[in-house]
Amino acid sequence: MTGAAMVACAWCGAAPPGDATVPPLTWTSSVEGGRQAWYCERCSRVHLRAIEGRLDAEWF
Repeated sequence: MTGAAMVACAWCGAAPPGDATVPPLTWTSSVEGGRQAWYCERCSRVHLRAIEGRLDAEWF
């Protein structure tokens, strides 16, 4: 894949193993300020309340 962006956790900077352009299924995706951000499994678990706090009310 040419021109594909490398994936890294937006909180801790961890990179997924193997092909760093495709995050594992266990990672969380978020759109913040019009940009897609990825969070590793560990950070997703630790910061779950902060992630849920940004969701619109219609998600509940």
